[in-house]
Amino acid sequence: MRARPAGPRQALRAGARIQVPRAASVSTVPAGSAGTKLIVLRGNSASGKSTAAAGIRSRHGRGIAIVGQDHLRRIVLRERDVPGGVSIGLIDTVARYALDHGYHVIVEGILHAAHYGDMLTALRADHRGESWFYYLDVSFEETMRRHATKPQASEYGRTEMRSWYREQDVLPGGYEQIIGEDASLDAIVQQVMDGTGLAREQLPLNQQAQPA
Repeated sequence: MRARPAGPRQALRAGARIQVPRAASVSTVPAGSAGTKLIVLRGNSASGKSTAAAGIRSRHGRGIAIVGQDHLRRIVLRERDVPGGVSIGLIDTVARYALDHGYHVIVEGILHAAHYGDMLTALRADHRGESWFYYLDVSFEETMRRHATKPQASEYGRTEMRSWYREQDVLPGGYEQIIGEDASLDAIVQQVMDGTGLAREQLPLNQQAQPA
């Protein structure tokens, strides 16, 4: 009986070094429609990306897909953030799938320009509808202050946060709108809602934030 090839966990136990294949992270296929909206929220850890994305969807109502880098990379794949990682292509694929099915999409995460820039640039170019990119620019000391208030603050500290931090890691091209650390969560949500036109689609209060 032929032996099965070792999986990643078996290879690790055997002390082997795993070669992760380079992800097919950049597509060139048109995505979405003229009516779909693509919103990208980038910034360092604890800059408010995930909270802002949730606030936008809560205020707007159904019809928005949130594609979170942390969830897909850390939870679904349990992958380190590396150049050419599988998570790059997965984020791209999920965003495109949701756009193709009529959802507005918010892609949110640290999304370092060096790792995710090509994918995000291609996604923007391929999207048939309008796209908006926002960079939440927060200083390192402010990220540390905010991190201390999070439930997972004890899981990692200043050393890890410093290694992840990239100062003004904006994408080339000048199309990202920069939001400073003085902006409140409500102000960020409102700026995105107004700037993208989502405010005009906003559901009545009695239809917002309803459970599934």
